[in-house]
Amino acid sequence: MQTFQIAPIQNEALQAALVKQINQKTKPLGALGRLESLALQLGLVQQTEQPKLQQPTMLVFAGDHGIVAEGVSPYPQAVTAQMVLNFLNGGAAINVFARQHGFDLHVADSGVNAVFEPHPLLIDAKLGMGTVNFLHHPAMTTDQCSEAIRAGAQIARRAITQGSNVLALGEMGIGNTSSASCLMSMLCGLPMHQCVGRGTGLSDKGLQHKLSVLTSALQTHHVSEKDPLQVLAVFGGFEIAMMVGALLAAAEARVTVLIDGFIATSALLVAAKLYPQVVDYCVFAHCSDESGHSMMLAHLKAQPLLHLSLRLGEGTGAVLAYPLLQSAVAFLNEMASFDSAGVSGQVQ
Repeated sequence: MQTFQIAPIQNEALQAALVKQINQKTKPLGALGRLESLALQLGLVQQTEQPKLQQPTMLVFAGDHGIVAEGVSPYPQAVTAQMVLNFLNGGAAINVFARQHGFDLHVADSGVNAVFEPHPLLIDAKLGMGTVNFLHHPAMTTDQCSEAIRAGAQIARRAITQGSNVLALGEMGIGNTSSASCLMSMLCGLPMHQCVGRGTGLSDKGLQHKLSVLTSALQTHHVSEKDPLQVLAVFGGFEIAMMVGALLAAAEARVTVLIDGFIATSALLVAAKLYPQVVDYCVFAHCSDESGHSMMLAHLKAQPLLHLSLRLGEGTGAVLAYPLLQSAVAFLNEMASFDSAGVSGQVQ
């Protein structure tokens, strides 16, 4: 796998300057709550006292999963391709929210089991017609895994080169909650029953079947949590591996990444095992209703901005949280200080 140079965001002098700037705004200390810590993070990510948000971009990575053959999803695999076409035609929830909040949107075919016609929004990054059924064999080879990470990094870098300094990562892939559950169990050291959820809407019987399948899959493969790339290759998806690469490339370029739900966070689990400092560049948009996501976030010591009972994926939660970043930057750059407004400051 290629290496990444990810600098820590810690800068004591800059942090002190940002904290002083925030505290001198015309408000009681800490009165803007999480917006204050968010403004501080954005300033440290960009290494400036006046952060700016430029050309926010949503990258939706799509891929199919061989594990679907085991009946772990109530939806057929064909829905992945159908939803990709929906994205390209502008009709999905992520399209609506991306338009509302001014995001450029691109869809990467990471490994969908279909062939698409060229489209202005489509990035052809296909590594295969879906992964192998990981109940019996590794989902992908180590070479495919490394290539997916490289491709995801390249896609992120292209968006950054075109002017974006805020990336949001979304996904589409029937069966990908099964991959994410296995990644969570392995990398967080949690029993499978705490990691498996209903995904796109399994019944109680379907949930028990999914748990049985994934528990068997973990027992089939002898991999160590100390080798996150091997864990990713065995249980991951092409779209999840590409998100890992996009995350690492964004952090390397000092770009803020909006983390969506269960699947996107599973990609971050892998990225953080490889480069722990990548987490500092991430803003956790929300806590989804998918079982296990709250424990994923706790493992990463992350505080999500929103709790909206979402469980859609596509990057929807990430885009919905973006106005809070805008507000954090706006108050930092535009709000008067006690001195400039002629307002008596608080006694320290």
